[in-house]
Amino acid sequence: MAAPTDSDREVTVRLSAAGRPPVREGPSPERVVSVLFDTGIEEWRRGRRGSPGPGPAREAIVAASDTTRGAVGTTQVVPSRRLAYTTLDESAPLDRVADAVSAHVVDVDGEAPSVVVDDVAPVLVDRGLDATRSLVAALGSLTDVAEVVVGCSYGPETAADVRSLFDPTDVSEPVDHPVTGTVDRLRRDDPTTFGYVRRHWAEARDGIERCTRNYPQSKQVHAALSDPETTPRTLGATLSGLVRLDVLDTWGETVGSTRYDLTAYDPDRMWVVGAALATSSEEPDADGESMTADDD
Repeated sequence: MAAPTDSDREVTVRLSAAGRPPVREGPSPERVVSVLFDTGIEEWRRGRRGSPGPGPAREAIVAASDTTRGAVGTTQVVPSRRLAYTTLDESAPLDRVADAVSAHVVDVDGEAPSVVVDDVAPVLVDRGLDATRSLVAALGSLTDVAEVVVGCSYGPETAADVRSLFDPTDVSEPVDHPVTGTVDRLRRDDPTTFGYVRRHWAEARDGIERCTRNYPQSKQVHAALSDPETTPRTLGATLSGLVRLDVLDTWGETVGSTRYDLTAYDPDRMWVVGAALATSSEEPDADGESMTADDD
């Protein structure tokens, strides 16, 4: 029996560029359906036992990794461990994975479960972007679930696909990537510029990607936008911050107004910078006001 669906559900992404994604950060939900593509069942359960605080009252696991051993396509119930698990071959179609998750969601009594994917990166590498997108959409469309959390290892081999699959604002804390240190330094060393970047990074990204010039001034990037929130001045401040975050560069031969080298633009870097900015806290200044810069 398939679970009902809700196409408006948001999916939360947990990102890591070093090690496994932190999908179990924070309090453990009472009920959870875990989907494993990169972790065996026993290793996953050992991780539960090593976490502070109590684990879920009930967990169902759908295991589709090559580290899982057991009868393929079967569901086992271990009442003493408050556990049910379904093992699938690593080559099983992804719709079978989604169906298995759906079946466990339907079987849960009481509080709606959380759905947690250990790491979607192996799916991107092995199955491709379109198949992964369909899987994430299927999980995100389930009703009667409290949340859907998708772990994602981030590296050069998956960066472009991750950028196509998720919006930076889908990512939640903590963002385990070296770029967070660069963002923190900008916040500390130049809070005014950081405020502009934090507020306007998405509009700056859109302007960069729509601008047809290789070495534009900020006003020319601004002209590529429709109904912008920024002015050429505030967009210029944002672009200068993105230069300091190594998203793009300035043209060294400029005279007068700064020209930006869009041939050096790194869309993958922009994506992960956006994720770090979207999850950064808005700290007050000494007067208790937001550090976000004023456009006036």
